[in-house]
Amino acid sequence: MKKLLLLGMVLAFGSQAADLEKGKAKADQVCKTCHGMDGMGIDATYPKLAGQFADYMEKALEDYRSGDRANPIMAGFAATLTDEDIENVAYYYATLKENRLTDLSIK
Repeated sequence: MKKLLLLGMVLAFGSQAADLEKGKAKADQVCKTCHGMDGMGIDATYPKLAGQFADYMEKALEDYRSGDRANPIMAGFAATLTDEDIENVAYYYATLKENRLTDLSIK
């Protein structure tokens, strides 16, 4: 049972090689201005990264960096990231939980 749980965590959060602290540090340098350190975005314009699958975020960042995914702002930021940076940042944001209360508006 423990092996299945560990396998599930690896699949959900990426490889064990990813470094959470390095991901947090790089997010603090590159990502927080728009996506926030909590991964919830500074406003509705910016995608929420908290709780996204690490492999999805890695692929998106790789595609921005290569030009396969077009967004001039993200392409500029992704161009500064190494493969290791991408893996670490994706892992960091994947480990954060989305705070759904921020999505509720009380009228």
